[in-house]
Amino acid sequence: MPRTPDPVEDDLDTIPPPPPVFHVEQALLGALLLEPQRLASVTGIAADSFSTAAHAALFAAIRSLPAPDPAEHAKNTKWLDQVLAASRDEARGLSATYLHSLIEICPRPGHAPAYARMIEAEHSRRRLSAAAQRVMHTARDTSLPQRVATTLAEADALTAVVDDIATRFPPHSGSLPRTPAPSPATTHDEEAADEERLLLATATEHPSSVDQMRWLTSADFTHPLHAGLWQCLTALTRRSKPVDPVTVLWEAQHRGLLDAGAEPRQLLDLLAVPFGSAERWGERMLQRSVLGTAHHIGRCIEAFTEDPTATPYQLVVGSRRSLADLSSVRTRWQHATSPEPTKRPARTRATAAPRAGPPTTAPPAARISR
Repeated sequence: MPRTPDPVEDDLDTIPPPPPVFHVEQALLGALLLEPQRLASVTGIAADSFSTAAHAALFAAIRSLPAPDPAEHAKNTKWLDQVLAASRDEARGLSATYLHSLIEICPRPGHAPAYARMIEAEHSRRRLSAAAQRVMHTARDTSLPQRVATTLAEADALTAVVDDIATRFPPHSGSLPRTPAPSPATTHDEEAADEERLLLATATEHPSSVDQMRWLTSADFTHPLHAGLWQCLTALTRRSKPVDPVTVLWEAQHRGLLDAGAEPRQLLDLLAVPFGSAERWGERMLQRSVLGTAHHIGRCIEAFTEDPTATPYQLVVGSRRSLADLSSVRTRWQHATSPEPTKRPARTRATAAPRAGPPTTAPPAARISR
């Protein structure tokens, strides 16, 4: 007779098993419930270091209550009843049965410091993941009035988390993460392509602006052809060569841009429609580059945290390397948006008043009396 599926049983089958840190938390809590005096050797963690609300409530209750006398604790469950009552304020589903099962699960109460260190490591992973996700969310939030500033502030908060983890787990040599970094997101943003075309045409019309935009690089362009044309413009201005659509086309030919399928007439038409300010278009492109870089860094760090084989040391090293990419584009953004320093007028040396001295003319000759 065919088996009739049980909806409840089938739903339970889809629940993933708890991660290893769940069992580590059970072992630590069991050790502290069995031998409360071992709490003094547990450092580096707090209630929010635990992965479940029930475990967090139990740890908070254990820390809030005075440790019982070991001899009395071995005779009765009075202290355990106090822990259960205090923890139920935050986790009503806890029971005396679960507390006793935690005691039975703990293999070695003397290993409590090692269990705490494991919990600290996994909590660091969750903190890093949450900070990376905040950076990604902020970088994509178009409703923010100061999107770049807010994203960079979240990046600073992410850096602070990395530094704190490095203090707790100092990195050592040879601890690079083995996690493959996600490839950069490829977006076909027509608005970005239009702004790049306007920048190239306006900069060709006003080549003096190219030298003032050293903060913009070919990596800030979303279209490879546009990035190559920007390299042509910067090369011509650096060599003090004439700049116009024809000279840019000639430079593009030498750089192999026409081999990619771009037609000469197409490039001439692209460079012949200037509009607005090249610096303004460049700032918009650089802004998009800052946000895109921040989002990609968040994805990389999130990928590190999702790899269960990555140690805290590897998370620190990998995260710092990723954040270095944002530091570079951030510096260029500050150069682009900072007002130019006011030039002070050159100081002129005041002419000092002549000092009094002996007369420069000889005194009249004395008259000889006869």
